[in-house]
Amino acid sequence: MVERRIELDRRYGRKKKMKKLKAKLETATGEARDKVLYKIKRLSPFWTEPPKPEGK
Repeated sequence: MVERRIELDRRYGRKKKMKKLKAKLETATGEARDKVLYKIKRLSPFWTEPPKPEGK
């Protein structure tokens, strides 16, 4: 059961980190944006950026 707990803790940590990085991505521009995208891709290689809404 110890291995399962470790696995769950890692997953929760990744979710928390992704939430922070996605929040940063909203306001980041230029080189900082590229850096945030790089970090997100390292955590979750299959993640794709959602399209921007047309009206905003």
